[in-house]
Amino acid sequence: MTTILQGAAVIGQSGGPTVVINQSLVGAIQEAAQHDCITKMLGARHGVKGMMDGDLIDLSLETADTLEAIAKTPAASLGSVRMKPTAEDVAKIVEGLRRFDVRYFFYIGGNDTAETAHIVEQLSVEQGYKMRCFHIPKTIDNDLRVTDHCPGYGSAARFVAHAFQGDDRDNRSLMGVKINVVMGRHAGWLTAASTLGRRNEEDGPHLVYLPERVFDPEQFLADVAEVHSRLGRCVVAVSEGIHDADGKPFLQVYAEQAGSALAGQADSHGNVQLSGTGALGDALANLVREHLGNIRVRADTFGYLQRSFPADVSPIDASEARECGRAAVRAAVSGDHASGSIALRRVEGGEYRCEPFVTPLHTVAKHTKDMPEEFLLGQNGVSPAFRNYALPLTSGIQPMADLEGNPVNSE
Repeated sequence: MTTILQGAAVIGQSGGPTVVINQSLVGAIQEAAQHDCITKMLGARHGVKGMMDGDLIDLSLETADTLEAIAKTPAASLGSVRMKPTAEDVAKIVEGLRRFDVRYFFYIGGNDTAETAHIVEQLSVEQGYKMRCFHIPKTIDNDLRVTDHCPGYGSAARFVAHAFQGDDRDNRSLMGVKINVVMGRHAGWLTAASTLGRRNEEDGPHLVYLPERVFDPEQFLADVAEVHSRLGRCVVAVSEGIHDADGKPFLQVYAEQAGSALAGQADSHGNVQLSGTGALGDALANLVREHLGNIRVRADTFGYLQRSFPADVSPIDASEARECGRAAVRAAVSGDHASGSIALRRVEGGEYRCEPFVTPLHTVAKHTKDMPEEFLLGQNGVSPAFRNYALPLTSGIQPMADLEGNPVNSE
C-alpha cells in the first residue's frame, strides 16, 4: 500500500491523435474533480514539450459544457507531440513539475508514451520526489501489449469498414481493380478492419495484405488476376507496411528497382515514407497495369482521415476511452499503485463488455504486438476469429443491400 499524495495533477497527449482521445482527457479531468487530494488539474500543451517549457493551462477552470463539447471533438485538444525525451529533457520535466507541486502525472498515448511515463517515474524516484505516473492508452494501430484493444481503434476500424463498403459498391458499379492503402507500418489491425462490412466472398475487399505476412509482388499479381477473372472486378486492402522476406518495405524495393527518388525519402523518425505521398498505391496500381493488360485500375491512400473523422465515432470506443481516463485517476489516488498503464480486458459471458485494470508501465513501454496467427487466413485474408474480436469495438457495421433483380417477362 502506497501513500496517498496531495498536490496538483498534470495531463498531456502524445503521438498520432484519434477521434476519441479527448474522451480520455475529459474522463480524467472529471474524475480528478471528485478527489480532494488533487488540488487542480493542469494541461500540458504538446505533451512533455509543454511540461519542459512550463506551457500549462488550468483545466480545473473549464466548464462542464466545454468539457462535453471537447470530448466529442477529434484529435488532441491540448496539442500533441512526437518526442522521445533525453535524460536531460526528463530532468527538466521533473524540475518543472516540482515547481507546480505536481504529484500526479497522466500521459495519453501509445507505447512510446508509456515509455516516457516510465522514464519520468524512474527519475522522480531517483530524485526522491513522490509522484504517481500513469499512462492512458490510445492508438488507432491497436498494437499496445497487455490490453485487449486500444481506445481509438474501434472508431478508426469503423471508418475503414464503412469506407470499404462504399468503395466496394463503387467498384461494383464500374468494375475494374481498386487498391486502398491503410495505415499500419508494423501491424495489420486497421487494414484487417476493412473486412468487417463484408457479407460474403463477393463483397470487397477480396484481397487483404498485412505486415504480418511477407508480400510477394508476383503472387499479388496472380491473386488480383484470379479475382478479376472470376468476378470481373477486385477490391484490395493493403497495409502501408507490406514488406519482402528481409523486412524491407515494398515501396522501397519498388523504388530502388525503378531508380526512383522515392527510395531515399524518410520521415522525421528515419522511417521510409510509406503512405503519406500516395506512392505505395500508385506503385501497386502501376504493377497491375503493366502485367495484367487493359484493366481499369485505381488506387487511394486513406492517410490521416482514418484517425480523426468525427462522423464515424464508435459509441463503445468513446465510452471506453472516457472510462480509461477516469480509471487512471482512480488508480493514482487509490494509494494501491505508484504507477501503471490502464489496460482493458473482456468480461466473459453475455454481451460484449470490457473493464479497465492496471498493468506495470514496463509491460506496455517500447514494444508493440502484431495480429496473432489465429486472426490471419492464408497470405491475403483474415479469419472469422478476427471479425468476432473486432466487430463489437466498432459498435456494429450495417450490411449493404442489393436489388432483388427480378427480370422482366417479355411475353
